[in-house]
Amino acid sequence: MGTVFSFTVRDAGRGARRAGVEAALRRAVDRLHRIDQVFSPYWRDSQVSRLARAETTLADCDPELAEVLERCREVAAETDGWFTAHPGGRLDPSGWVKGWAVEEAVRLLRSAGATDLSVSGGGDVQCVGGPWRVGIAHPTRPGALTAVVAGHDLAVATSGTAERGPHILDPHSGRPATGLRSLTLVGRGLARTDAWATAAFAMGPRRGLAWAEARPGVEALAVLPDGRKRWTSGFPALVAPGLPPGPALRD
Repeated sequence: MGTVFSFTVRDAGRGARRAGVEAALRRAVDRLHRIDQVFSPYWRDSQVSRLARAETTLADCDPELAEVLERCREVAAETDGWFTAHPGGRLDPSGWVKGWAVEEAVRLLRSAGATDLSVSGGGDVQCVGGPWRVGIAHPTRPGALTAVVAGHDLAVATSGTAERGPHILDPHSGRPATGLRSLTLVGRGLARTDAWATAAFAMGPRRGLAWAEARPGVEALAVLPDGRKRWTSGFPALVAPGLPPGPALRD
């Protein structure tokens, strides 16, 4: 998937319990590699790449590919077409797959009995248990944070231009979305939170924040091209206790 995944398990324990969690970690890594082999647009021989070139059919692919494309259609409907599995006209469901891959790793760790853990994929994080504190990277100052959120059972996803430049396309015009530097959504499940963050970024600041405001259980923090910040009404309540809210949320 062209990115790095990391795992934190706070309650691995000892003895047989720890061995079970370590075995689950190995299964999670194997699962991520398998997802990469099927879905990565970076691999010429992945099933997604071959399907995009019409060298295979959906019926001949892993059944999970059809399921992922169905989830992408759902998110497209939920975002009035601002999410697409065909950015730039080419099949690439990565906007769903990365968050879903993190959720799959979380599922395997929870099956081993872990109840206090986090998995990060490319900087997007799914936390179970807690409380957890998640730093949101500043899009223009490397190494700096624009905010830190805290809570239990959080999914935190950021879309922006800091790492890969203007790579998120407006699916209606086909041109790069440039109305924001970054947009972070905080929700519960990372697959949808991440996909929604991509869509809301493409919408731009006014439309994207209004969409997030109307979505139950979702809060957003946007950084505008000039560095100013905007956020949904419930976002300040997520700022980590003990941190001064002013510098994190100064407009």
